[in-house]
Amino acid sequence: MTPFDLTDGVVLLSVPTVADIDTITELCQDPEIRRWTEIPVPYARSDAEAFVSTSVVTGWADDSTMTWGVRDAQDGRLHGMIAVDLVDDGEIGFWLDPRARGRGWMTRAARLAVAAAFEQGVDHVRWQAFIGNQASKRVALAVGFQLDGTVRRAINQRGVWRDAWVATLLPGELR
Repeated sequence: MTPFDLTDGVVLLSVPTVADIDTITELCQDPEIRRWTEIPVPYARSDAEAFVSTSVVTGWADDSTMTWGVRDAQDGRLHGMIAVDLVDDGEIGFWLDPRARGRGWMTRAARLAVAAAFEQGVDHVRWQAFIGNQASKRVALAVGFQLDGTVRRAINQRGVWRDAWVATLLPGELR
C-alpha cells in the first residue's frame, strides 16, 4: 500500500521518516510512554532507526500495518505515533508527547486512523491497554470503542505478562 496522510485541520497523520528519528528517540524517554507501552527500555536511537526503517516501511509495503506520526497540522511538528494493524485483529496502538496531552489530539488522530482502517476493509478495530491506563481508555471510549472486559495476562511487556482492558469498535460505531 502506498502511504498516505490524513488530517482534520488540527492534527496531521503522516508516515514517520528518517528526519523524525531524533524526535522519536527523545519522546520515547518519557516515563509514561515507557510505563504504558511495549517499547524497549532503555530506548536508544537505534530503536527509533529500526522502527522507522523497518517496522514502518514493512507495514506499509506488505499492507499489514498503517503507522503514522501524529503531528500538529499547523507546523508539522511530531508529537506521537499511531498505528492500526490491518491483518490480524485490527488492533490500534498509540502514544503522545506529554507536551501535547490534554488537547484532544489523540482522540482526533484515533478517529482518523480508525476511519482509514475501515476504508481499507478492516472488519473491526480492537484496542487494548494495560489496566490503569486511564488516558488511553478515555481516548478509546471517546472514539466509540465498546469495553469488552479485562483479559488476564494479555500483553507481554518486556518479559512480564500484564492484565489489559480490551475494547472493540465496529463500522458504524465511530464517533
